Amino acid sequence: MSYLKKYKEVIISAVFLVGALVAEYLISFTGQQYVYLSLYILSYLSVGGPVWIKAFKSIKKGNIFSEFLLMGIATVGAFAIGEYAEGVAVMLFYMVGEYAQGNAVQRARRSIKSLIDSQPDIANVERNRTVLKVSPQNVKVGEIIRVKPGEKVPLDGILLSDQGSFNTAALTGESKPMIRKTGEEVWAGSINRQTPVRIEVTSAYEKTKLSKILEMVKEASSRKAPTERFMSRFAKVYTPIVVWMAVAVTFLPYLFVENYVFQEWFYRALIFLVVSCPCGLVISIPLGYFGGIGAASRNGILFKGANFLDQLRKMNILFMDKTGTLTKGEFKVQEVYPVNGYDKEELLKLAASLERQSTHPIAKAIADYVNGQSLYSVANQKEVSGKGLVGTINQKMVAVGNRDLLNDYDIQLVGNGWKDSYTYVHVAKEGMHVGTISITDKIKEDSKSAVQKLHQLGVEKLVMLSGDKQEVVDRVANKLGLEYAYGGLMPDDKYSYVKGALGPKNVVGFIGDGVNDAPVITLADVGIAMGGIGSDATIETADVVIQTDQPSKISTAIEIANFTHRVVWQNIGFALGIKLLVMALAAFGIATMWEAIFADVGVALLAIANAIRIQHRYSDVHLILGNGRQGEEENTPAKKCCDP
Repeated sequence: MSYLKKYKEVIISAVFLVGALVAEYLISFTGQQYVYLSLYILSYLSVGGPVWIKAFKSIKKGNIFSEFLLMGIATVGAFAIGEYAEGVAVMLFYMVGEYAQGNAVQRARRSIKSLIDSQPDIANVERNRTVLKVSPQNVKVGEIIRVKPGEKVPLDGILLSDQGSFNTAALTGESKPMIRKTGEEVWAGSINRQTPVRIEVTSAYEKTKLSKILEMVKEASSRKAPTERFMSRFAKVYTPIVVWMAVAVTFLPYLFVENYVFQEWFYRALIFLVVSCPCGLVISIPLGYFGGIGAASRNGILFKGANFLDQLRKMNILFMDKTGTLTKGEFKVQEVYPVNGYDKEELLKLAASLERQSTHPIAKAIADYVNGQSLYSVANQKEVSGKGLVGTINQKMVAVGNRDLLNDYDIQLVGNGWKDSYTYVHVAKEGMHVGTISITDKIKEDSKSAVQKLHQLGVEKLVMLSGDKQEVVDRVANKLGLEYAYGGLMPDDKYSYVKGALGPKNVVGFIGDGVNDAPVITLADVGIAMGGIGSDATIETADVVIQTDQPSKISTAIEIANFTHRVVWQNIGFALGIKLLVMALAAFGIATMWEAIFADVGVALLAIANAIRIQHRYSDVHLILGNGRQGEEENTPAKKCCDP
């Protein structure tokens, strides 16, 4: 019944059209002409009425030469010369095409609707020793919510329970469950898979990651790509031109043809008008881009506008932050090297005593490594920016930091096997070096395959930028097969590198996750942010957001952009080619109204079907590229001598 209601105009028109054809050609009776003519008119009004209403509304807004007026003139003209069946058929198939377009748009919106449906409308909040069901909009930051198995998390927060397993597919496109432990972040829209959990709310309803995703996707659908803008302008110029050309086809032959027959040339002009209608072409292009945005969102990639699909496709230089982008940003103690008579336990105890109050990832790695060990009390502790920490333990000065910190205090470093290219934390007591701790950051499983795939997709130059020391950067670059790698950089140095690469011949991208990456992301032609671990400032300034924090998703995004571009231009070439051919045939009297119907509605339906291929091709969530195994360390050093 819902289908009958939805397509009632087309169904009624088709019934009357069949009746008219039967009355005109299959039976003979008195008043036959009046009966079938009445049925043709009823059939026409069922589908033509809504089109003429749209045409008049368009004229009121100042858009005289709309596709609605084109179809109206052509079909009324067909009636005027006695081609009743063709006039009705043109309008009927036009409406079928409109319904097909509407259905295609709805299909493209489904992936986005799944995000909207992920936004819960109830939160179970602990208040006054009881649990109340309230709207998430009314929950304050700091309150505690409970989420049962199978329920959606209504707000971003920190997990208070020991452990939880969450389905985040609607947010990240990742089918693998996200395991969270006490103190780790949980996102709104994710589904609790196993045991009941308690979560402390950290973000207001309108500031959750899910709300921001929805806002970005809505914004993306309103930002047009250059091809879309061109076709919109093209249609405004193209439509009045073809109307006047149709007028010329009708009347100009009178000056050049001996046996001029008005009805014959008017019929050709009507065919010309039907063929020239640009509606299918105009709708199939934004539908293609919208399909690309929807397919990307289902794979955990958020484009903030269709124009960035085109920009990403053209990107030939990509700058990449190291920590958190290509590496996990999860530092771990690799080795401990005590010197000058100290043992490992005492060395770690001194370091952890100073580092336990710091929020730096390296400090956390040391604290985790000595977990459970009793620590010293520290007095007069201070941070030396970019170098480390200094404090007093048992009235003796202790310094924990990098080589520069020890140089500031004229402390001589003693070597003890720490020659590998890792990050090092040196510890000194009373002006004497007592040992070194090596820290390593793991490379993400898909980073190497992502680098290889990006080169295959035409990104000519991949450059890694990092604040870490050059030896560490070179080690990571060699493992990933990166030719260009620059370490020891401050945020303004990264900015300078990207600014230097900008130019008319380059489309420059930058991908990062930290607050200090926000200016560079804004500067780049295509700014890409890691959305899972990325800062709010970085995500807000980015043009593309990778929700899963997987570098391999960049190549997936480029593949979607490339495929979308191919589909859009296939539609343009196919539609214009067929239309121009049939328009030429109509001018010479070869094409009939039925060829015109195919050139308009048929081509539009084929173009729409072609655009839907984007949704089908990327409907399944893409997992990490490659097998996730890193290759052996290569011997070729990364270039660092000159600008990329």
